[in-house]
Amino acid sequence: MTLNPNTLTPPDLSRLFAPIVRGAGQAIGDYRMIEQGDRVMVCLSGGKDSYTLLDVLLHLQKKAPIDFEVVAVNLDQGQPGFPKDVLPRYLQGLGVRHDILTEDTYSVVKEKTPEGKTTCSLCSRLRRGILYAHARQIGATKIALGHHREDILETLFMNLFFGARLKAMPPKLQSDDGTNVVIRPLAYVAEADIIRYAQARAFPIIPCNLCGSQPNLQRKVVGEMLAGWEREHPGRLQNILRSLTRVTPSHLLDRDLYDFASLSVTPAEGDTGFDAESYPEREFMAGLSELSLLPQ
Repeated sequence: MTLNPNTLTPPDLSRLFAPIVRGAGQAIGDYRMIEQGDRVMVCLSGGKDSYTLLDVLLHLQKKAPIDFEVVAVNLDQGQPGFPKDVLPRYLQGLGVRHDILTEDTYSVVKEKTPEGKTTCSLCSRLRRGILYAHARQIGATKIALGHHREDILETLFMNLFFGARLKAMPPKLQSDDGTNVVIRPLAYVAEADIIRYAQARAFPIIPCNLCGSQPNLQRKVVGEMLAGWEREHPGRLQNILRSLTRVTPSHLLDRDLYDFASLSVTPAEGDTGFDAESYPEREFMAGLSELSLLPQ
């Protein structure tokens, strides 16, 4: 569905924004992503997700019962054709503190990547190092990224299908260099909600094809698989996300995660070996009208 931003009224935008704020507020509260006095560095790429994340954090900054700072940061990596004026103009219009970093990682990536290979992995590592260093320089306590629900689920199935690992994308983690905490406030938010909101806001999107790199075809296939499931069985993706919050180590096969070798004839969790599976219902981002955002 394509929305015409010129015909939208403030109530229309609020209606589109509400499920995003609701999901982000719950994720932030569930994982204590933001606390009193935090300086949150929002990594702004020029894509729909990071624009939406910035809107969410600026909104919560006004509404939350705690004080925290927001600093928007964009990294210009020297890709040919990168529109250098778009983000500074947009951020100045918002009146938000922002830093535009310039590092020619494009030349390094092109030099080091073999012909025909994707540039994304090396590009990501270089970008991450630069952003971590800048976070330390400005005293940021949290680095906020715009990954949403589908990003997490795609990562889960990519690791499952191609890496033989049961591993997703955490909503909160310590940075690679051990000096910062990375948060993903949109972890519970459906991509479809972000798409509708971004269209309505008419964000000045900067495409992620400036370097000419090939898309990750495997991730695209997984994304299409998930989208197909959701079309055929609405709510399935939410159930998969919910399952990541309800893990039973004793019913998996990881010997490092659970001490199978020490099991005795005295059951620790009850005799459920031959019981039928049960699927208890649990409220999870359903029917929420008000949230106590960002508890201290």
